[in-house]
Amino acid sequence: MTLILRPATTADVPHLQRWDREPHVIAATTDDPEADIAFEGAVWAEEIESDDPASAYFIAELDGRPIGAMQIIDPALERTHYWGEDCPPNLRAMDIWIGETDCLGKGYGTELMTAAINMTFANRLVEAILIDPLNSNTDAHRFYQRLGFRPIGRRLFDEDDDCLVHRLDRADWRFGETDA
Repeated sequence: MTLILRPATTADVPHLQRWDREPHVIAATTDDPEADIAFEGAVWAEEIESDDPASAYFIAELDGRPIGAMQIIDPALERTHYWGEDCPPNLRAMDIWIGETDCLGKGYGTELMTAAINMTFANRLVEAILIDPLNSNTDAHRFYQRLGFRPIGRRLFDEDDDCLVHRLDRADWRFGETDA
């Protein structure tokens, strides 16, 4: 089986819209038990077509079948300032989600994160990568910590999202290796 991470296109919008309503994706993005969409307010065609050089979306494909997505941003430069207006330079932030339920728990997330981390650290200016799983998402904490991310503290994002921010410094990354 071949797993790749490729740039997202507008042809991927139907997958993103469907995954946006998957219960496991919703549960990973909000603690609101009434939520019926993961990325409320996201207009996927606009997100994909955005000319924001600080944000890029990727699609994970398994043997040509889209199974998930990833976003990599420069948190100091991206337009929404989600990470704050005073975010230092030379960092990247990532979001990953496996959308297809039959692809959960099979190691694909680890493979995709490893590829994305290697790709990100290929830019020698990048010092570290940030991740912001919900504080309640202890499975995600274990997943990221197996990859070498370390918790650096809780933070409230967008007034509702209580997250435990993790950081992976370049010096702590063993290219292509995981403890998983």
